[in-house]
Amino acid sequence: MRSLILQTAIRYLVPLQLMFSIYLLLGGHQQPGGGFVGGLIAASAFSIYAIANGVESARRTVRVDPRVLIGTGLAMALVSGLLGLVLDGGFLVSQWGETEYPGVGKLSTPLLFDTGVYTVVIGVVLLVIFSLMEEEQEA
Repeated sequence: MRSLILQTAIRYLVPLQLMFSIYLLLGGHQQPGGGFVGGLIAASAFSIYAIANGVESARRTVRVDPRVLIGTGLAMALVSGLLGLVLDGGFLVSQWGETEYPGVGKLSTPLLFDTGVYTVVIGVVLLVIFSLMEEEQEA
């Protein structure tokens, strides 16, 4: 579907959705939100982009294969658990840094875990959406 109105609107919607998804990700380990919801919002931004401009254009915009995003996110979640095991003797035991950063707070393993979930959700949703859209184009 090629719609001039949609193509114009996504120029403004996609960056706003991506910023909001990062806001949800960063706030999630201390307030409602987090990696899952933020990942869904980010994936929906790229999905709308794919609807307006086609799957190939969306894949070029994402720049990373969704399967790589899934693997990277799973590795980040695993590392967050292993850090607790190594530093405090328990898998997924939270570890917090000393320095407070504006907008992020203290760096922590819950933030690393949430970022891993964020990345996995984006990868899974985009893999499904892109595959379905490509299948539709072939038919």
